[in-house]
Amino acid sequence: MTQPQTPLSSLTTPTFYFGYGSNLWLHQMSIRCPTSTYIGVARLPHYSWLINDRGYANVVERNSSSPHYSDYVYGLVYSLLPEDERRLDRNEGVPVAYTKELIPCEFWPSTTHEKANTSSPPAEKRDMLVYIDRNRTTPDVPRDEYVYRMNQGIRDALERGVPAEYVRDVMRKFIPERDDEEERIGKFAKTQAAQFKDESGVFE
Repeated sequence: MTQPQTPLSSLTTPTFYFGYGSNLWLHQMSIRCPTSTYIGVARLPHYSWLINDRGYANVVERNSSSPHYSDYVYGLVYSLLPEDERRLDRNEGVPVAYTKELIPCEFWPSTTHEKANTSSPPAEKRDMLVYIDRNRTTPDVPRDEYVYRMNQGIRDALERGVPAEYVRDVMRKFIPERDDEEERIGKFAKTQAAQFKDESGVFE
């Protein structure tokens, strides 16, 4: 297992973490980062969302600034204390599979019981922790168990205000909608949600 980078949060100031992949799944985040708190929806401009050649989600920087969904990445935002940030580093394979960056995001604060109104202008713009792979940026197909976890995350993201058009036009190009996941895959995916083991061989 690789050594995680130093947490970006201090002992008193939590880190705002932008989750755009399987950490859209609130249940997964509650297991991986038990003291984390969901605090809203955010949008990362000038980036595009894809599944990379490891078979997992990534964001790729773009030079364009069009209003199309392909030039934005939507995600859910969590407040992380240092210990949960360290836990997340281990699951994300920092610094081999992903590195950590603070990137400005547009933010709609909300609670788990509210739906953010992302059709309105964002309430604020602030730096957020983003796990990003600058090396593996080739579009590819997702791993079977990852499709299961992504579908759980997409469901939660839609309920919290991530635009349905973004899911349709961007995420569904990579993540098929499945109503009845195979029992074997679902069981493995739930194990991965709790304690991730990389299937790509990039890190152990």
